[in-house]
Amino acid sequence: MKLNSKIAGLGYYVPERIVSNQDLEKVMETTDEWIQERTGIQNRRYGKPHEETTTTMAAKAATIAIERAGIDKEAIDFIIFATLSPDYFFPGCGVLLQRELKITHKEAAALDIRNQCSGFLYGLSIADQFIKTGQYKNILLVGAEMHSMGLDFTTRGRNVTVIFGDGAGAAIIQPTEEEGGILTTHLHSDGSHAEELAFINPGCHGGYHLGKERFGYPEQEYGGIFLTEKMWKEEDIYPNMNGQLVFKTAVTKFPEVIQEALDKTGLKSTDISLLVPHQANLRISQFVQKKLGLSDDQVWNNIQKYGNTTAASVPIALTEAWEAGKVKKGDLVCLAAFGSGFTWGSALIRWI
Repeated sequence: MKLNSKIAGLGYYVPERIVSNQDLEKVMETTDEWIQERTGIQNRRYGKPHEETTTTMAAKAATIAIERAGIDKEAIDFIIFATLSPDYFFPGCGVLLQRELKITHKEAAALDIRNQCSGFLYGLSIADQFIKTGQYKNILLVGAEMHSMGLDFTTRGRNVTVIFGDGAGAAIIQPTEEEGGILTTHLHSDGSHAEELAFINPGCHGGYHLGKERFGYPEQEYGGIFLTEKMWKEEDIYPNMNGQLVFKTAVTKFPEVIQEALDKTGLKSTDISLLVPHQANLRISQFVQKKLGLSDDQVWNNIQKYGNTTAASVPIALTEAWEAGKVKKGDLVCLAAFGSGFTWGSALIRWI
């Protein structure tokens, strides 16, 4: 008996607080026009500081997905949690989510993955393999981010800060004997530009490798550096991004990895019912749409409302599209992402 894997339930959660471009104008030198022209973003959501966390948002999204899948939470036998903004340095959010959901049986396993914007795609591929081998039957896959607690709200940090928002998305992956489901997944990485989109400090590198060359931190014979006085004084403790390089690479890798999936399955871009891209930048999505010859009705974008929610963006967008009736049985759904690492990936799903 051949097992395929399917998405049996979807859910998402975004915080109540809406932060507009006009709100950001009050704390940094920027304008609504400048932000929209470069990113397409109008608003984003921020969680409640010290009340909401990456894990609590994930739990709300997961609860919805579990209910829609028609299963009890105790049926979850594997948790895959993708995030770049975990509650703690360690342990990871997977076990925290297990606790938050009050999944009490000890047979469940939890896996944390750090593939940033591509996290949900990487997690989907992992879940697909575990389902097809029969190892697990009800996998909870989550992408969640609490970006707002780690951004630089000054003019210096605006290129990064204006882009990101908070939120969580979740999916239940199950086996099926039906034809369809997850048809193929494709994952790639290239670490040669790792520091061009990164959150380098605080960290354990001790100034090693490019950190030493670019930032002048002394190498440590023993131990590493989490946070130094120099980092604190120079406020070198925020994310950085080479926007031009990221954009240039993304518009190349997005179409390539989508075409790779189509070639693998013998399908064409015209067969795609709906493309759900990672919500990195509306201009990137529009470029990819044009490259593939897709209509506006074949692409789901919501970055205008939520900003870039990194690992959460694909499941949030997919859930929204499904709720809006844009994803129906028999549809060919394409997911794609590109982000820090660099990492990128795609998936084709024949919706069951």
